[in-house]
Amino acid sequence: MAQLRTGIDLVEIERLSGLRPEIRERFLQRVFTPRELAEAGGSDASLAGRFAVKEAVSKALGTGIGILGWQQIEVERGAAGEPVLHLYGGALAEATRQGLTVWAISITHSRTQAMAVAVALGEQ
Repeated sequence: MAQLRTGIDLVEIERLSGLRPEIRERFLQRVFTPRELAEAGGSDASLAGRFAVKEAVSKALGTGIGILGWQQIEVERGAAGEPVLHLYGGALAEATRQGLTVWAISITHSRTQAMAVAVALGEQ
């Protein structure tokens, strides 16, 4: 039987830009992969969008982020600038266990917020 799973998340960009400098670097290194940090180029809006994707994917998996590691969900920029999802470790194992094999993600921003949607398809 086919299954469809979705997740959505909304992040205030200020949550990242408002981090105290002594906390910010440690937070960024814990949450984002080196590729994500490089591609974001210090843009808080871009980082907030990626953060929202991580939350949305964990919701689609039904686990929440607490069970998964932040860096097990990675967003890179595709050839046309589109967000591309990569799952690793426990996130990949959970998606495989659930039979979720096809993923689509989308990110949007306003001046103050970033939002992401994750959709997964698979067979139960």
